Amino acid sequence: MRLKDLREDMDITQKALAEFLHIRQNTYSQYENGQRQLPIEILIALAKYYDVSTDYILGLTNIKKAYSKE
Repeated sequence: MRLKDLREDMDITQKALAEFLHIRQNTYSQYENGQRQLPIEILIALAKYYDVSTDYILGLTNIKKAYSKE
């Protein structure tokens, strides 16, 4: 997954992102490291936060642009 790259590109700490998501920092770290499954609610929140598609976060596409809501 691309969580670490997205976070680092925006110069955000794991702690700050975990606070935004209302989770513990070590839980977020486990998502980044692939030690824990990413819940759909967190996946959606991250896609909205970074303004990318969930497919991009999951590595299913290399296109960052989020889908339009049409």
